Amino acid sequence: MAEPERPRTPQPRLRPAPLIFEPAEATADPEHFFDLESIADPRELLGRATELTHAFRAAADRSMEFQAIAAAQLADPRRFDRLTTADIAERAEWTEDYAKKMVEFGRDLLRGARDDTD
Repeated sequence: MAEPERPRTPQPRLRPAPLIFEPAEATADPEHFFDLESIADPRELLGRATELTHAFRAAADRSMEFQAIAAAQLADPRRFDRLTTADIAERAEWTEDYAKKMVEFGRDLLRGARDDTD
């Protein structure tokens, strides 16, 4: 029996503020964080801190999607060198249950990418 077709609603990706890489000297100072400590105006500080929060969340979400895709590819039964979910969990420092969910999520993402190219 075929799985019922789920309507796909594309969600627009937020364009987060660019993460500005800090020089090595600045990152050595534990109080230094993307130059936020130098912003005196609380309105400006709130705005920039909010931009960074959105940027980090978007980066974490995107990174997690890539983790899921990699997990699905590594678990692909067509690969001669495929890994078990236990192996994937160990490599990624996840529980095996979480690895299974990530493999499924990755398969969904890969299926969606294939559907988009059709």
